Amino acid sequence: MNMIQAINSAIDICMGRDDEIVVLGEDVGFFGGVFKATEGLQAKYGKTRVFDTPITECGIIGVAVGMATYGLRPVPEIQFADYIYPALDQLVSEAARLRYRSAGEYTAPITVRTPFGGGIFGGQTHSQSPEGIFTHVAGLKTVIPSNPYDAKGLLIAAIEDNDPVIFFEPKRIYNGPFDGHYDRPVQPWSKFPESAVPEGYYRVELGKARIVRPGDDVTILAYGTMVHVAQGVVADAGIDAEIIDLRTLVPLDLETIAKSVKKTGRCVVVHEATKTSGFGAELSALVQEHCFHHLEAPVQRVTGWDTPYPHSLEWAYFPGPVRLGEALKRVMQD
Repeated sequence: MNMIQAINSAIDICMGRDDEIVVLGEDVGFFGGVFKATEGLQAKYGKTRVFDTPITECGIIGVAVGMATYGLRPVPEIQFADYIYPALDQLVSEAARLRYRSAGEYTAPITVRTPFGGGIFGGQTHSQSPEGIFTHVAGLKTVIPSNPYDAKGLLIAAIEDNDPVIFFEPKRIYNGPFDGHYDRPVQPWSKFPESAVPEGYYRVELGKARIVRPGDDVTILAYGTMVHVAQGVVADAGIDAEIIDLRTLVPLDLETIAKSVKKTGRCVVVHEATKTSGFGAELSALVQEHCFHHLEAPVQRVTGWDTPYPHSLEWAYFPGPVRLGEALKRVMQD
């Protein structure tokens, strides 16, 4: 399976197991979503469980909060993460706080799916990575898969979770991994072992990172598309780096991170979002707090620039192989 097929399979399996699960969003019904992630679900489960909404992100999430309060388990789609901002009030003020403000009487088992990130020439309105905003909100969980196997298992775990989850889907790798070399042919997921996705039910536990590549010289913390960029750079540079795919930002697998950095003594954090107040800042601070006496060099961050995502300068903005390679050289020299 590619990542789109894995996501579709996860939703299908969950809907077959639980009649309380509903899917809603712009074009998710008859059309099957702009990326076809919900294709065929309306035909299978009917228009009352998979239905289109008006173009109103605030309304989509507001309705989902009401559904969750009444016992349903909604899976709304925000067509692009760039358009999630009108829904912030409902997510932050309502969904995230419902369990707390009701003293546990109510929960908000909502899984918000949304494609994010660049690398597709989507410009400033179809390329943003706003995950850091949501990690700052107590009560929300933030999940970002990097491959089809994890996408299905993590999405099933998210849908079954009783708290609201923002499930960011890195759209650049929907159909195959991307190592940051935009001038190379796209490789389909079928050529990689992570495409071997079981047809049936399975879960990937939230809050458990994956060691993609073990190593002893430096730890690279990444998620989503950047996992594959890191793998490509390490292979080309011949550095014995340990690459950790975080999978979930909240909850965060701090134990795996600290264990790795204490072993390697060096750390590089890479993400596509802007640098200032990006999640890399939190990771850098946590590494300093928990691994200070083991560090042989300052933590390096490789990120997008503090600008809107530029259409004409996509690859200057994208934290690709050159910038990550330079950061690895710096941290190894110190």
